[in-house]
Amino acid sequence: MQIKETANEGLKRAYAITIPAKEIDARIDSQIKKIAPQVKMPGFRPGKVPANLVRKMHGEQLHAEAVNEMIRESVDKTMADNKLKPAMQPKVELGEGYEEGKDATLTVELEVLPEVDTPSTDGLKIERLTVPVTDEQVMDAIGKLAENNKSYKDAAKTKKAAEGDQLIIDFVGRVDGEEFEGGKAEDAALVLGSGMFIPGFEDQLTGVKTGDSKTIEVTFPEDYQAKHLAGKKAEFDVTVKQVKVEGDTKIDDDFAKNFGLDGLDKLKELLRGQLEQETAGLTRTQMKRSLLDQLAAGHDFAVPQGMVDAEFDQIWNQLQQEAARSENPEEMLKEMEAEKEDYRHIAERRVRLGLLLSEIGQANNVQVTSQEMSMLIQQAAQQYRAEDRERFMQYIQQEPMAAAQLRAPLYEDKVVDFLFDKAEITDREVTREELEAAIEAEENTEAAKKPAKKKAPAKKAAAKKSDEKKPAEKKAPAKKAAAKKDEGEKKPAAKKAPAKKPAAKKAAVKKDDAKPAAKKAPAKKAAPKKK
Repeated sequence: MQIKETANEGLKRAYAITIPAKEIDARIDSQIKKIAPQVKMPGFRPGKVPANLVRKMHGEQLHAEAVNEMIRESVDKTMADNKLKPAMQPKVELGEGYEEGKDATLTVELEVLPEVDTPSTDGLKIERLTVPVTDEQVMDAIGKLAENNKSYKDAAKTKKAAEGDQLIIDFVGRVDGEEFEGGKAEDAALVLGSGMFIPGFEDQLTGVKTGDSKTIEVTFPEDYQAKHLAGKKAEFDVTVKQVKVEGDTKIDDDFAKNFGLDGLDKLKELLRGQLEQETAGLTRTQMKRSLLDQLAAGHDFAVPQGMVDAEFDQIWNQLQQEAARSENPEEMLKEMEAEKEDYRHIAERRVRLGLLLSEIGQANNVQVTSQEMSMLIQQAAQQYRAEDRERFMQYIQQEPMAAAQLRAPLYEDKVVDFLFDKAEITDREVTREELEAAIEAEENTEAAKKPAKKKAPAKKAAAKKSDEKKPAEKKAPAKKAAAKKDEGEKKPAAKKAPAKKPAAKKAAVKKDDAKPAAKKAPAKKAAPKKK
């Protein structure tokens, strides 16, 4: 086996490898000796089939296995002999025109991880902005909960429906006289004025009474998510089964019991905890960004472009999905294209910070334990159907890259916590608005380093959006409210909620600048599909 370096520029390396035909043939002979005792052929006793016949029967398969095995070994040897640390999976190509009996020539191209000096953990100073939760905020949260969980009672049959009233309706929709998929529902709940259905639908039901039937005409918006209905005129035959009016919602023990709680005090306690968790999440975001800015300011080194490309692709795919779900996809995509270089800058920063955090973690023996990894796998497996969970767990165990990507966020958090412990932290009590403004200011500071500065209003929107992403969003009472809302949103005539503007999305992408230095590469086996 001959290995020759053909390129060494920056982080890029390339090698030409030659595997002599006689070595491949010797490997095939070795494989034949191993399998011969198990080969059966009419006219021969088990294990007595001549080697030349075994080669004739299985030669093509044995040759392919031998070549693949020797390619892997040669690449591993190249990495070991040259002490290479690949940033991603090397690109390996077998020379064109190779056939059995000839030398196998390979080209191996890769990028290596840069040599990163272990960053000093001394002298880190972080101001921790804390937000106390007041009784007034707790009561406001309860008020919003009551607003989202309004109760309705049957109105008199003579009552004409007005804005704020709830209708229980059956409807059938037709386009060009033909019913369309998803255009039919029974006992659908619709609150007039909610804007839950497409424009014009609710307006034409104002004034109806219980028992009324009405045919209404509407036009689907040009950017309606169902493309075959976009811009089309439709008729809906609507039967009003009941007009309901809003009932009184008293905030008392009975109200709390609707959410499975013992009483109002328990609800207050629960919501206070959720608010504290939300603000703690914002505080951590502010602290982490301050920490990462200090790390980024002191280190500027070349990073593997393959890792940057992979990170950028992940960001870009996420934004494209958001654009596709927005009310004006073309406008959103246009804005994204104008700021494409900014997103690549973000991807490069993420990779560089990820490498720094990885170096700090390794130098200080920060580890994810096997027990923590097992919990991660079990939690991730819950996203899949019960029958696919075992297959997913096997996939993670067999694919190091997939396991590394699953492990990376936890490892990053542990390194960040390690640095928090090392840093000199001072506390300052602020309001929630001041904390959000501080996060926004840090976003503006980072944006100023980019080719195109981001707009302040967009960042403000993103800062607010970041609140919604915190773990505290998983509120038991709020979930119940959301479930009720979803019932309406799933109706065929429902319009889609406005999506965030791309600039706000961009700031949201920046929210978590640091990514672990996990080597990203396509997995060899397909992971089970999620639910």
